[in-house]
Amino acid sequence: MNLTTATTGFTLALGAALGMTSLSAAAAMDDKDKGMEMEKEMVKCYGVALKGQNDCKAGPGTTCAGTSTRDHQGNAWSLVPEGTCTQMESPTSATGHGQLEAFEEVMS
Repeated sequence: MNLTTATTGFTLALGAALGMTSLSAAAAMDDKDKGMEMEKEMVKCYGVALKGQNDCKAGPGTTCAGTSTRDHQGNAWSLVPEGTCTQMESPTSATGHGQLEAFEEVMS
């Protein structure tokens, strides 16, 4: 084996190793981004829960989850990622979207 062949082989091996390192770093960044998404603040969104599927916490050891009696009830809320509530559909809301506070339902 001559010096040129050995140098070329070494260069290819080094390039492959660096490429694998870059892929690992990119995967780690993707995992970090996913973790940040999961850490987004959750907010109460009224009028988006379906019957019996609302979230509710009345204090430690208590719950009123699943007590909504109809779809899109104005005083029943679900936890949603911050910034998404007022984009969610709610046919009983005056705006047609979820609300950050309880509301009187409008009937169509």
